[in-house]
This record gives sequence, structure tokens and C-alpha cells, in this order.
Amino acid sequence: MTLEILTSNALAPLRHGFFTRQGGASSGIFWGLNCGGGSSDLSEAVAINRNRVAGAMGVDTDRLVTVHQVHSAAVAVIEALPEAPLRADAMVTRTPGLALGVLTADCQPVLFADRTAGVVGAAHAGWKGALGGILEATLDAMETLGARRDDTVAVIGPTISQRAYEVGPEFLDTFLTEDPDSTRFFAAGKGDRVQFDLPGFSLARLRGAGIGQAIWTRHCTYSDPDRFFSYRRSVHAGEADYGRLISAIRL
Repeated sequence: MTLEILTSNALAPLRHGFFTRQGGASSGIFWGLNCGGGSSDLSEAVAINRNRVAGAMGVDTDRLVTVHQVHSAAVAVIEALPEAPLRADAMVTRTPGLALGVLTADCQPVLFADRTAGVVGAAHAGWKGALGGILEATLDAMETLGARRDDTVAVIGPTISQRAYEVGPEFLDTFLTEDPDSTRFFAAGKGDRVQFDLPGFSLARLRGAGIGQAIWTRHCTYSDPDRFFSYRRSVHAGEADYGRLISAIRL
């Protein structure tokens, strides 16, 4: 089975991709292209999967750079291959030949590019990271490398959609404490439950930060098990673990 790679015209002609689970070497609950080294999948299978992604991105495997993601607003500026794994949730670079990759399984993969300045970025943005400012921090870091935010494009890849993202009242309160206008990103659910629009929230944050263009590919990870891994779906199914999707971009 061949790799399935979702791309966006907004990032063309830069090489990039939101990789689905199709075309991988993993099996069982991880079947397909599981690139999560932190999962309980066979390390050999994950290594094969990452090799395939690196090949599709046109780089050697060691030049596919990922970080230890911690749901933070920390951004790593990558100018050469890191000597050790970095704790961060986004990366930016102006170095050709380095592919920046983030892992997700319902959280948002966000790929950034200022093609004029020759600066790219990749961010892992769950609700904690998005609320904590990871998207704005990525734009700030890109500017330190010469990017202009009004020339920058951001594309949110496959993520959990509002119809699948049920949360409780305490979750809503967390957002309202930060900004009472956040009610517009929540819809009524059953009982005291509400449905959170994660990509809608992030698009608003990006546009509020002055980005040139921000879009979502409109793929829901929870609703399409043949193409995407989903943490929430795995919990609802009673599975012991779950695979991780990878999204990457390079100059």
C-alpha cells in the first residue's frame, strides 16, 4: 500500500505533507503509518515508517527532525541537526534540507511557511498549546529568522472536529476565564456537555495574530479510522494505545 499524503495549495511549491495512516508497516491497533516512538508499537515498525516519511520528504531519515512534545508554548529554532531530543511543541527553520515533523492523534498539526523569506515551521497544537500561545509563539520565532507574519501561511491539518469533541463545563470555564468571547467556539451538547471547535479557535488565534492566511484542511481524525489515528476514538474503543500521525514541511 502506498503512502497517502495530504497537501495544501497554500503551501505550494514547498515540499510538505499531512501523512495519513495509509502505507505503513505497523499492525494491530497501530496498523499503517504509526510514527510515534513513544507508543508501544514495535520500534522496528516505527523506524520503517519514519524512513518512508523521510523518503517522501526527500531527506535522509536523520534529517527528519521531531521533538519531545509536551503540550507547551515552547518553540525550537532549528539551524542544524539537534544533538539531543528537544522538549518543545513547535520548530522553525531557514535551513534547507531539514524536514520539520510533528506527531498528532487528534491534536492539530500546523504547518507554517513564509516562502518569500525562506522560513518554515511546524507546530503541535492541542487545546492546551493553542490556549497557551503555541501558534503565536511559532510566528514570533519565525520572525526572528526574517519571516513577516503578513507573508506567512499556516495550514491546520487533520484534527478532531467540533462534532466529535465533547467536553465538560470545567473545560469551558478554563477558556472563558481567559476570554469570555470564547463562547463562540462551543456548541451545546447533551446535558452539561459542550462541543469544542478546536480548529475554529486556532484559526481565530492565528488571524488575530496578524497572519497572512490561515486555513484548515477540514479532515476529522476521530471520524475517519481508515485514514487517521485518534486518541479519543481509541479511548472510546477501550484500546490500550494508539498510533501517531506525522505532518512535515521543509525548504
